[in-house]
Amino acid sequence: MASRGHDLLGRLRSDVLVFDGAMGTMLFQAGLAPGACPELWNAERPDVLKSVHQAYIDAGSDMVETNSFGGTRLKLKAYGLEDRCRELNVAAAQLARTVMPAGGFVAGSMGPTGHLPDTFEPLGDTPSEVFYENFKEQAVALAEGGVDLFAIETMMIPDEAVLAIKAAKEATGLPVMCSMTFQYNAAKDEDRTMWGTAPADAAEKLAAAGADIISCNCGDGGPGRVPALMREFRKGAPLAFLAAYPNAGIPKVVGDKTVYDLSPADMAKAYPAILAAGARIVGACCGSTPAHIRAIAEVVKK
Repeated sequence: MASRGHDLLGRLRSDVLVFDGAMGTMLFQAGLAPGACPELWNAERPDVLKSVHQAYIDAGSDMVETNSFGGTRLKLKAYGLEDRCRELNVAAAQLARTVMPAGGFVAGSMGPTGHLPDTFEPLGDTPSEVFYENFKEQAVALAEGGVDLFAIETMMIPDEAVLAIKAAKEATGLPVMCSMTFQYNAAKDEDRTMWGTAPADAAEKLAAAGADIISCNCGDGGPGRVPALMREFRKGAPLAFLAAYPNAGIPKVVGDKTVYDLSPADMAKAYPAILAAGARIVGACCGSTPAHIRAIAEVVKK
């Protein structure tokens, strides 16, 4: 099936699209063991993956993400699965494509590798060309499986994000949404990545690398910080489309579980301001469920 990614960019000129919610949260609910490889379930538990995608579609998602966040060779190596990189990414895309109805979109999830580019002195441990080849390999496999665009996400270092954007676009020509994650410093009333990058500076670098959509996801500020991030993004990337899919509030450890404090109704209350700030794609991240997406979709409809 031919990609419809460029149709999506056209849609964003007039419509707001609803993204999906957390994948990890849903897989843990389905029995994924802590420390296990989520991407392996693309081969071993495809029924679960299809049911998760279907649940988000039923809740109102116009777009769903593939279960491939940790699907680079560098990341899979920790599980001894690096030689199954192509297989697991192709399967991830095919599973989402199978359940997505006509008119919907599939985004290929590409997360950080867990390494630092050697340009990030003095802590960098991996050459830029290794990052590039890893992201290229993953992007090609996801495109083979049928994604419409890429969701390069939860990035903390612009250097790594830039390499991922360039690899994905140069290898496939598909559109790219790139999402950084930020921490909120209440004392200074400012948002920064873990490594100190300001939102406007990050947006400028991502747009210059070729990102079609600039986004924020995850983060410890929850949906309440998103409007401020959207305004900062606009300063750095005035022509890019904007997107947001924050956590369902602040994570807390209760017993042996991580829980999030925003109910679907409470989370949805933040979205009118997010939309007013310019977001054209909205969804949710860690701690969210189809119930959260249903509530967010209702806001978008209104």
